[in-house]
Amino acid sequence: MELYITELSKYIITLFIALYTLECFLVFRFQEEERRKGIYIRQNFLMFLVHFSCFLVICFETGKVEYLLFYILQQILLFATIMLFRMIYPKGNRLIINNMCMLLSIGFVILSRLSYERAIKQFFIVTVSLIMSMIIPYFIHKLKFLKSLTWVYAGVGIVALGIVLILGSVTYGSKISYSVGGVTFQPSEFVKIIFVFFLASALSESQDFLRVAVTAVLAGAHVLILVASKDLGSALIFFIVYVMMVFIATGQWVYLFAGAAGGSAAAVAAYHLFSHVQVRVQAWRDPFSCIDAAGFQITQSLFGISSGGWFGLGLFRGNPTAIPLVEADFVFSAVAEELGIIFSMCLILICLSCFIMFMNISIKLQNGFYRLIAFGLGITYIFQVFLTIGGGTKFIPMTGVTLPFISYGGSSILTTLIMFFIIEGLYIIRQDEGERRAKKKRRRRKIKNETERYEEDEEE
Repeated sequence: MELYITELSKYIITLFIALYTLECFLVFRFQEEERRKGIYIRQNFLMFLVHFSCFLVICFETGKVEYLLFYILQQILLFATIMLFRMIYPKGNRLIINNMCMLLSIGFVILSRLSYERAIKQFFIVTVSLIMSMIIPYFIHKLKFLKSLTWVYAGVGIVALGIVLILGSVTYGSKISYSVGGVTFQPSEFVKIIFVFFLASALSESQDFLRVAVTAVLAGAHVLILVASKDLGSALIFFIVYVMMVFIATGQWVYLFAGAAGGSAAAVAAYHLFSHVQVRVQAWRDPFSCIDAAGFQITQSLFGISSGGWFGLGLFRGNPTAIPLVEADFVFSAVAEELGIIFSMCLILICLSCFIMFMNISIKLQNGFYRLIAFGLGITYIFQVFLTIGGGTKFIPMTGVTLPFISYGGSSILTTLIMFFIIEGLYIIRQDEGERRAKKKRRRRKIKNETERYEEDEEE
């Protein structure tokens, strides 16, 4: 009986996630949130069906009642998040919240399969992070002085990264975190957001060469500290975000080409300076030549992805735990192995729909500061997705960054939630700007009509 349920569930889960993904892109047919309501309701329904189907299989496979109780707690959390957001922020963007909850539910499913203890810990981290993040749109909407803190952002970012360089603990050869009161933080995750605010504030004031040069020096300080800490994945994200934000702010292609040239030179230098970079490049170029050493992770990842096929082996039917650090760096491979390539492709498309919505919000914001924040956070998010999935599939060398909302990790979860809720605050600002423009148009139309009436009366 369990075998039939597992086999049938693979196709049902794939169908539900495919329909959900389709709705993610049908949203863009309409500009007004009111006309998208039907799509959002279907998305919620499909999300809960995917979540239910996955945990039904988990409960049948394990036979443990604690998974059922854990599922109920997750349902309560996800439902409460969706409903509370709708109540508190009626002008908010529901696609972003729906996708956020969908990705969180997928993360709960795959972590429950990989490690029940870590899934429980992740659940409590998500709960606390959601409570903290829910107030962010209000402050983004109300606080008007954020644009004036240019040098504060730069100083805080450099100091936070510098503390890690000096006092941080070494993890797999890199200084990426430090502990306070028994709680471990990865400051580079939080500084990514501060870094975007710094660039948005600096470049929205002026885009002349002097301002670009000053921001380049300060951005370079961020990157060099990360390089010294051997946190090269984060350094790459900071560099790409800087280059893209400068290009968008100035519209000058020369900065984009200069960034590409500088990045290429830095990559070559990093290869010659850091032995672990050489190891990762070798594992990327020919992992099977070092399958018992540096290439073990990536080969196991490729074996898992290929064995899953289109519809996956089914939850608890594969062997994703054979991949070291699977719950963090290679979680995408676990998803592909047990839930299938189609499911994994839908996961990528859901992330892509978030990015498209971020860009849509950025383009339509009138305020340059807010527009650059939305763009910068969008680039940060999608590039991190690219690095994680690209590394796990041998498209690029592994960088050691997490897959937002899916991978295990407290700092990653909290910072990604903060990013999404900042975007929600910017969307509310965009809605207010639209309402003000509409009022001005109505006022001008009213004045025009009254003027025409007055002229007609004068003629009579």
